[in-house]
Amino acid sequence: MRSLLLLPFLLLSTPPTTYPELKASIVQRRTDLGSAYTRSTRKDTVITSARAYLLTAIDAQFEHWKGTPWDFNGTTRIPGEGTIACGYFVTTVLQDAGFDLPRYKWAQLAAEPMIRKVAPTGKAFSNVPVATVEAWLRSQDDGLYAVGLDSHVGFIRVKAGVALFVHSNYYQRDIGVMAEPLEGHNPLADSHYRYIGRLLSDEMVVRWLEHRPLGP
Repeated sequence: MRSLLLLPFLLLSTPPTTYPELKASIVQRRTDLGSAYTRSTRKDTVITSARAYLLTAIDAQFEHWKGTPWDFNGTTRIPGEGTIACGYFVTTVLQDAGFDLPRYKWAQLAAEPMIRKVAPTGKAFSNVPVATVEAWLRSQDDGLYAVGLDSHVGFIRVKAGVALFVHSNYYQRDIGVMAEPLEGHNPLADSHYRYIGRLLSDEMVVRWLEHRPLGP
């Protein structure tokens, strides 16, 4: 099965920094963009810039996390050390991207309720081929999505019309975090129910800029 190691076009082939340095750079950029947002009379322009930066930063996070093994009880905060469960992978990436959220509490929620916390507006697919899901994603703009399944959760990254499922994969637990096509032998393709919420909405980005918590 193709994994993140074999699909590098989406992410950076080599992360530009260590993970702690990446996290520090995100904090600094959020401070700079937050100040610009407060001062600006064109707040929509700052939101657009912040969204583009967050996509780049999260892509870099994915690159750091790739190959971190899966375990049902995995809660590591450090890519490549220990293990990470699917829910903790999602909440850790978002928290390390600078979003204020309860990492442990949300990671333990069922898949759809977790997605609704970070993306209140979503689309459900029940008992349809994964090709139907992929066709819908391709009809949307490029971006980042969270997806909740029968018993799994992860991200979908759409870039240049190509959709990849980025998750901590219990099917291949020794590899763990990977990106792979939506179709194939994976939890997304095999799930009967899929709930997809688009991340980085204007409201979500503004909460990031203003250091406000996510969720209701």
